[in-house]
Amino acid sequence: MTANADDARRERLARFRPASGMETPRFSGLASFMRLPVLAPEAAPGAVEIGLIGIPFDGTTTNRPGARLGPRAVREASTGTRALNHATGIAPYALAACADLGDVPVNPVDAAETDRRIEAFYRPLAEAGLVPLSVGGDHFVSFPILRALGAGRPLGLIHIDAHSDTDDSQYGGSRLTHGTPFRRAVEAGVLDPRRCVQIGIRGSMDAADERDWAKDRGIRIVEMEEVCARGLPEVAAEARAVVGDAPAYLSFDIDALDPAFAPGTGTPEIGGFTTREALHLLRALRGLDLVGADLVEVAPPLDAGGVTALAGAGLLFEILCLLAERVAARAAA
Repeated sequence: MTANADDARRERLARFRPASGMETPRFSGLASFMRLPVLAPEAAPGAVEIGLIGIPFDGTTTNRPGARLGPRAVREASTGTRALNHATGIAPYALAACADLGDVPVNPVDAAETDRRIEAFYRPLAEAGLVPLSVGGDHFVSFPILRALGAGRPLGLIHIDAHSDTDDSQYGGSRLTHGTPFRRAVEAGVLDPRRCVQIGIRGSMDAADERDWAKDRGIRIVEMEEVCARGLPEVAAEARAVVGDAPAYLSFDIDALDPAFAPGTGTPEIGGFTTREALHLLRALRGLDLVGADLVEVAPPLDAGGVTALAGAGLLFEILCLLAERVAARAAA
């Protein structure tokens, strides 16, 4: 990096960081993700390196709706986060220029149109090399994001969830639902199934095809029973080996957590991760070449005392730390 480029990057880092809770109260002002500056998406390329984005859409939810309100609730809960990760020592805003890029302008009654709008929103960001960190919305939203980010080469995937989300169709042959995004992404050639790992999968299924299809194509499924038997460090080490050193995407469905820790979600499954376990799992993924990530399925109308939104905000900060560390490493290369 040249001296001029280094100076410009330091200026961006100083500009695009959260408002300090030591200067203005965290409960004051308009809520943005992590209290970051809000920037129009068209102004983001060249200005920021990580963009936090809301996708308020749950039009493909097949059980309990409400995730369309997830971005707003997570924004509110995230105003309590601070600048330094106490466990890893990562200070994300010292490593990457970050901003809240607002919400994708979804069509709440038309999944196909929303699919097009999401891809169109993300494609110029991806082409500019900006790293998106998104909050849904239901899990369908991952598919158009992956089409934008994986257009030039198929990505690897770390997918933490209760469900494999590799159904072929649901409810009368609908192929765009929150249960189908990763099957569609593999079919579209934007995910390399041999570099995909799904962690925490559990619960009853409608049919065996969902997991059989994934396994037949090389997707590594680590069901919750295996996680418990082997332990998080071993599972995380295998996940890192599956994804390897090439670019990858991280997707975290809040229903990966046990409903005791995240009741506010559309399709809860008992027997999931504790919030502490989820933190340890994410921290074990440091160093992967992540080019984007999402956190989905927080449904505030189903929440109890805001605990699910709070969990979502805490996990979002952990994911942001992973992304910021990689952004800094790329900038220094």
